[in-house]
Amino acid sequence: MAPHTDPVHHTPSAVGKDFTTGEGLRALLHRLHHAGPGAWTRDPTAAELMGFTAEKYKPLARKHGLDPWEAASAAFDVMRTRATREAHDPWAVITHAVRITCIAEERAQGRLCSVHQARRPHVSAFHDPERFSDRETPLADYHPAFQVTDHTPDESAAGEPVVLARAYTSASSAVEDAIALFTLLDWPADTARASVDHVCAALTRVGTRQAAYEALRRDKHARALLDIPGHSWTALLKALLGNPHPAYAATGTGRGVLLRLLIGETLSVLLRDDDLVLALSLAAPTHHHGRDDRDVDSDASAGGGSR
Repeated sequence: MAPHTDPVHHTPSAVGKDFTTGEGLRALLHRLHHAGPGAWTRDPTAAELMGFTAEKYKPLARKHGLDPWEAASAAFDVMRTRATREAHDPWAVITHAVRITCIAEERAQGRLCSVHQARRPHVSAFHDPERFSDRETPLADYHPAFQVTDHTPDESAAGEPVVLARAYTSASSAVEDAIALFTLLDWPADTARASVDHVCAALTRVGTRQAAYEALRRDKHARALLDIPGHSWTALLKALLGNPHPAYAATGTGRGVLLRLLIGETLSVLLRDDDLVLALSLAAPTHHHGRDDRDVDSDASAGGGSR
């Protein structure tokens, strides 16, 4: 006598409609596999399965910024594998694979690479690329990679040869180049030398560029001895010591001429800085004195005529 079988659970149509369970999905995948090429296209249950899959993984796809059918496509690729057909819980295998694929898709879109590359750990370790203009504050103004630090020899290694000095211009050469820069921009040679020497002496005494700038900015006695107008004195301090505002700390304007010369920039490079050249040229004391001299001459001639 043949054993009794329940036809409801073994007919192909019934098995296909029960794909929401692990056992029903396993049976449907085996049936589609044995049906041969084109079974996924012709079988109406397969279409229902893919619609159910898209709806099932819709939240997961939305979480990673993908379309639900992209997740269904990833699930379709997994369903055709032998490991899924023979798994104890096919839906668990599919869910795990779809989650990994969605993460790789999101990483690939952010890193501008293929999904295959995004799956590799040495690629996925990087963050998404960013444009400098995407941030309100430019990245170069605060990121440590764009900051400049002063390197000093290690005092504990007194016996070791100091090779750091070979990488930077000497302080005396930087001072001479700074004087030459001011002279080339119509500053009187004696005024440029006396002013630069005075600023360097104050910088050596104080220790930091910001403190030296604040001290010299208020030093009216030094400005009177050097015979420099107020706007020329301010422009000279900003040019030599840099703008003290934190927003300019990592820029050429914030570093100042002396620091830029010490870190390797040459005089020709500074002369190609249009903002620096314009500021120093307009602030040259010769313009100020020339106007004062013309005013004095005109007043003298007018006074002589009145007599």
